[in-house]
Amino acid sequence: MNLRVFETAGALASELAARIRTALTDAGNSGAVMLAGGRTPLAAYGLLATNPLPAGCRARAFLSDERMVPADSPDFNAFQVGPLLRAAGLADDRFLRVDTSGSIESAADGFHRALAGLLEAGVRIPFGLLGVGADGHTASLFSRSDVEAARAGDRLAIPVRKPQPPDRISATPRLLRRVEDLVFVVTGADKAAIVRTLLTVPGTIPAGLAVEGHPRVALWIDRAASPGGA
Repeated sequence: MNLRVFETAGALASELAARIRTALTDAGNSGAVMLAGGRTPLAAYGLLATNPLPAGCRARAFLSDERMVPADSPDFNAFQVGPLLRAAGLADDRFLRVDTSGSIESAADGFHRALAGLLEAGVRIPFGLLGVGADGHTASLFSRSDVEAARAGDRLAIPVRKPQPPDRISATPRLLRRVEDLVFVVTGADKAAIVRTLLTVPGTIPAGLAVEGHPRVALWIDRAASPGGA
C-alpha cells in the first residue's frame, strides 16, 4: 500500500480536489469516479468549486455507500455531496444516487443494477476514494461478516443491516476491484491507531479485507493521523 503523508488536512484536501478534478476531466463520457461519503472528503469536494470542471464535462460520479434515510435528510451522503459537485460543474444527471424511497433490498438492487449497467456499457472507473473509520470500517462494511457477505455472488452493491439505524447500502469488493486507482483518505489523530493497523496487519480489519488483492491502493493521511507522527 502506497503511503502519502500531508502536513495538514488542508494540504491533503487541496491535493485530493486536484486529483478528483483530473480524474473527472480525463474520464469523459466513458468514465466514472467513485467518491466517499462522510466528513473527511467534504473539504476536497468544496474546493472543486473554486476550480470548476471544464464546460461540458460528461464524466459520472457515484458514492461508495449510502445511508437508508430520506434523500432530503442531512444524513444522506448524496444530500451533502451533490450540491458541491453541482457547484463544481458536474450535471445532476451525471451523479448516480441510491434510491432509498423503498426497502433496503430494493435500494441495493437498484444501485447494483445501475452500476452493472455502467460496467456493461464499457464505463471505466479510473479513480475512487474510500474512508476508514476509527473502528476499521470502510464504505459501509463494518465487520468481517459484512465483507464476507459482500464477497458472495456477483453483487456490486449489498444491503447492510445495522443494530442501530440507519441501515446502509455498500459497494462490494467486486466493485472496488474495478476501480483502477483506489485511495483511502484518513485525517485526524483519532485515526492514527487504525492507520497503523491498516499498514501493518490490514487483513484484521474490514477496510483491509475489502481491498485485499487490489493491485493499486494508496493511503493518504495528514500528519496527525500518522502513527507515531512518522
